[in-house]
Amino acid sequence: MGPTQRSDTRAEVVERLIALLEEAARQRVKLAVFPELALTTFFPRWLMSQPEVDSYFESAMPNPSVQPLFDCARKLEIGFYLGYAERTDSGQHFNSSITVDPEGKIIGRYRKVHLPGSVEPRENSDSQQLEKRYFQYGDLGFQAFRGAEHWHSPTMGMLICNDRRWPEAWRSYGLQGIEVMLIGYNSAAFDPNGGTTEDLALRTFHSLLVTQANAYMNSTWAISAAKAGVEDGFGLIAGSCIVDPNGVLVAQAGTMGDELVIADCDLDACRQGREKMFNFAAHRRPEHYRRIVDQVGVELPDWHSRR
Repeated sequence: MGPTQRSDTRAEVVERLIALLEEAARQRVKLAVFPELALTTFFPRWLMSQPEVDSYFESAMPNPSVQPLFDCARKLEIGFYLGYAERTDSGQHFNSSITVDPEGKIIGRYRKVHLPGSVEPRENSDSQQLEKRYFQYGDLGFQAFRGAEHWHSPTMGMLICNDRRWPEAWRSYGLQGIEVMLIGYNSAAFDPNGGTTEDLALRTFHSLLVTQANAYMNSTWAISAAKAGVEDGFGLIAGSCIVDPNGVLVAQAGTMGDELVIADCDLDACRQGREKMFNFAAHRRPEHYRRIVDQVGVELPDWHSRR
């Protein structure tokens, strides 16, 4: 997707999504992947009052404003992944995504685990990264689910934006035999935390790097969809892509606007890696991995403090 401005209405955005679905159906696409926070601008870039923040959240999915998208997908017999801001009945707020089958049924739910940014805003900055302020950490973990029979029933998983940079998330899915990973993101074309060492080219390279490397190391297809372009005066990287289980980039976006990126995903391509190089049952040694789950921050070895 191209950018969504603060002034755009839900109805306008849903019309864009429907237009993409209709074009996808004409090209015999069976599953469409939309970006993170696909229905709104990337609102965590601002410090806002709670009433204004709440206006960006969906209290149900589907709801009246999004129902036309579900109806269109059911009519066209096409499924989709959709990222959005979720408000639960108990008042919790999550950066979430769903996967919907060609019959309009929600078959997978995910809530973003790796929230970037900070709770408090940075002083004297026009742009913030306040996901930790507006969202709670996802509480559903990395649970794989079965895809629709229309897609040959693949084992599927979901990630959102920063999650794609964390190999622990991919491996959690890999250990469940994932065959198709769905990812939506809104990644700034500059360092939103105030750094000066990352530019558009480097951040785009990193986005492709983590998708290709982790798809290879977990023998899975990966579909990664960006919201790109200049949104409310702030740049977002593009780089939407489809990567095969060998880590090969098989399709990539060529613009910063609404665009279809299409590939045929042969699920049998997952077998090469998982039966040989990444045959987990044959080669993993989890007795040596304890530090990965027990430790959060860096803890230097004893020798380091004595030198």
